[in-house]
Amino acid sequence: MVDKSELRRVSVFADLPDDQLDWFLSQAQEMNLKAGDTYARQGDPADAMFIILEGQLQGRGEIGGETVTFDLEPGDVTGILPFSRMKQFTVSGRAVTDSHALRFPASLFPQLVQKMPELTQRLVGLMSDRIRETTRLEQQRDRLASLGKLSAGLAHELNNPASAAKRATSQLRDMLTKIRNASLELGGRDLTPSQKAEIEKVEASFTRTDIVPPDALTISDLEDQIDSLLRSHGQNDLWQLAAGLARRNVNPEAVESLFATLDADTARAALVRISASVEIASLLHEIESSTSRISDLVGAIKEYTHMDQAPVQNVDVVRSLETTLTILNHKLKRGVTVRRDYHSVPLLVNSFGSELNQVWTNIIDNAIDAMHGTGELRIRTYRDDGCAVVEIGDNGPGIPEAVQPHIFEPFFTTKGVGEGTGLGLDTVQRIVKKHRGNIQLTSKPGDTRFQVWLPLVTSEVA
Repeated sequence: MVDKSELRRVSVFADLPDDQLDWFLSQAQEMNLKAGDTYARQGDPADAMFIILEGQLQGRGEIGGETVTFDLEPGDVTGILPFSRMKQFTVSGRAVTDSHALRFPASLFPQLVQKMPELTQRLVGLMSDRIRETTRLEQQRDRLASLGKLSAGLAHELNNPASAAKRATSQLRDMLTKIRNASLELGGRDLTPSQKAEIEKVEASFTRTDIVPPDALTISDLEDQIDSLLRSHGQNDLWQLAAGLARRNVNPEAVESLFATLDADTARAALVRISASVEIASLLHEIESSTSRISDLVGAIKEYTHMDQAPVQNVDVVRSLETTLTILNHKLKRGVTVRRDYHSVPLLVNSFGSELNQVWTNIIDNAIDAMHGTGELRIRTYRDDGCAVVEIGDNGPGIPEAVQPHIFEPFFTTKGVGEGTGLGLDTVQRIVKKHRGNIQLTSKPGDTRFQVWLPLVTSEVA
């Protein structure tokens, strides 16, 4: 039999009057649990509150697709609480050790509210703490999920240029071997100064950095012409060389000039060396482009996360938007066209670290999902009185009118199970408000727009 002194060891009951404690004990059911006993099952009706008096209990279950486990000790209160909307237990509870607890039926909560108002107030506070902790965990999970998606996309974006650079480096070794062998062969021939000059002139013209790559049809025509020219001089096995020269937009007349100046074997050796030089120039350009892309991505990541920067600083909203678009490029390039309309003068706002980038990421990511990866993303910035306004729109199906009033509510989502937690736009709104700004939504089929107002820094001028 539980007495009042045991109950008072639970903090929410500590200083309550004796008559209230007596009433509570008369209505509660005493529970003596053996290690391994279950006192609540996930999915069962949430019909009771539990007060842990002795021993150790554990709650375990799946919330949002993830397994959650937490320990309960003497003095803890669990289960459903007064004014909770919980219909079913969200986790299962079992005794880890032999335990002693009280079970108070939820059906008596109306009487509890009347007879024990102070306890009710404390339990409501306890429920608020529980909601805050649950929200914090969900937000952390949502951030981790978003980070996972961004990381996967960035890994793909970084892998492409890295693989291209690695492939080009491997091919570069083969070309260096070819150019060395061809140079040795040419060095063994007795060439006149004018012949050497002709080879060098042709090679220089073929390896210029300002050559505009031709289109596929032009490449095909050039390849046929160069191949025919080489065959006419008895070079029937240089079709690969012809393809490489065509890709560099080489004029067949320049190739003919070598055969006019040199004998067939010397012209062949010169063409092999020149062709290798052309390939090396192309490979070096590919390596340079790939490494520049990697460098740009790393720079965008640093700017997106505000690494090595002050936690609070003035941020150009256009630069912030462009950084976010770079980070999300792996999703945009699948079929989303970005239309930009930026204010001509930089709009500076005071930002807390990378939080504004989280705002743009959530809105843009939602827009891409709404368009199913194909459509037009419209981004506009302008000044409205003392605010910078960022408008992000899409031509997707729109958000139904019945849904729009709830779009910023915590845990509200229109996505399928496991696809969204409903915390994205709630997080967006909280960040915008933290920046003393405002966010609004207008939506109809083919035109959904989020408008974010953010105060400009005080030194900003039109």
